Amino acid sequence: MVRNLLLVLLVVVSAPGLGYAQKYSNAFLEIGVGARAQGRGGAMVAQVQDVTAGYWNPAGLAAIDVPLQFGAMHAEWFAGVAKYDYLAVAKRLQTGTIGLTVIRLGIDKIPNTLRLIEPDGTINYDNITEFSAADYAVLVSYARPWRKHTRWSYGASSKIIRRSIGPFGGAWGFGFDVGVRYTQNNFSFGVVARDVTTTFNAWQFHLTEEEKNVFAQTGNEIPKNSIEITRPSLHLGAGYTRDLSERWQVQGEVDLALTTDGRRNVLISARPVSIAPRIGLAAGYRQIAFLRMGIGQFQRIKDDLEPDRTHLIVQPNLGIGLKFRRIRLDYAFNNLNKAAHPFYAHIFSLTLDFRPKDEEK
Repeated sequence: MVRNLLLVLLVVVSAPGLGYAQKYSNAFLEIGVGARAQGRGGAMVAQVQDVTAGYWNPAGLAAIDVPLQFGAMHAEWFAGVAKYDYLAVAKRLQTGTIGLTVIRLGIDKIPNTLRLIEPDGTINYDNITEFSAADYAVLVSYARPWRKHTRWSYGASSKIIRRSIGPFGGAWGFGFDVGVRYTQNNFSFGVVARDVTTTFNAWQFHLTEEEKNVFAQTGNEIPKNSIEITRPSLHLGAGYTRDLSERWQVQGEVDLALTTDGRRNVLISARPVSIAPRIGLAAGYRQIAFLRMGIGQFQRIKDDLEPDRTHLIVQPNLGIGLKFRRIRLDYAFNNLNKAAHPFYAHIFSLTLDFRPKDEEK
């Protein structure tokens, strides 16, 4: 049981390094927010224009056409072991739109068995306590049109990151995203530079001598204070919207994520830049009911029978949505791993518009 606890700690810490960039640093910020976007495979950089834009592309906040908008999401993975939650609010001002986004990914009620065994060798289950390992992010965003009534908008998000592993340690980090968005007739284009100034997480650990001894006795490395770096990435999006009739509308978008932290297991894996595509489609009926689908997470896995061969797999996503006046309810179904042991996620989100009564339709 002690070894299992230590394994959980090491996985959550994600091996913070000594001042160099790690692949998948702050990986919880790559998951995405909102069931609407998740149903489209996360292809939202160009067409996002609601409260979730604080995450996907802050420039999209400028397209919000209500005085105040609220968003929330909840998802659970691995039979409810990991919980992913999101809350956001956006307020339209005379000169632009401001937004506040809060994200949490956590594993709660982890047994702390470090003191399970008494000094005399007996087992005392009363010594077992519980703790949480969680990642938090708070994004403060602002967006505005380039000029009044133009098709260009730009925005930025500053983000504060907190990663904690119960009483054992944690990290504080700060990052900065910038984005632009352009619309022309039925076309939308977006560009987002995430962690544009490079994001630093400063890790500090608070292990007692007793806990350090347990780490040493079980053959585990004692974690040390360190700096974890998230390098910049560039996200490009192009979308197209078309009205098929007075009742039906379709949307499609293709996004490309360009990462600079080395070779990743994505569709285009190279140094110094790897490229991961996302493709999303959506159909809407009278702006009331919506059907969505998308694919992403292109990866190559080795063949179990022929290790020299690899197979390309993707993550398929499906989603539906309903909108009634000020309320929109969205649901997405994700297959997190289309290999031999698939993991499924059910994602629910809510978007609520606040507007004066004389503006309600």
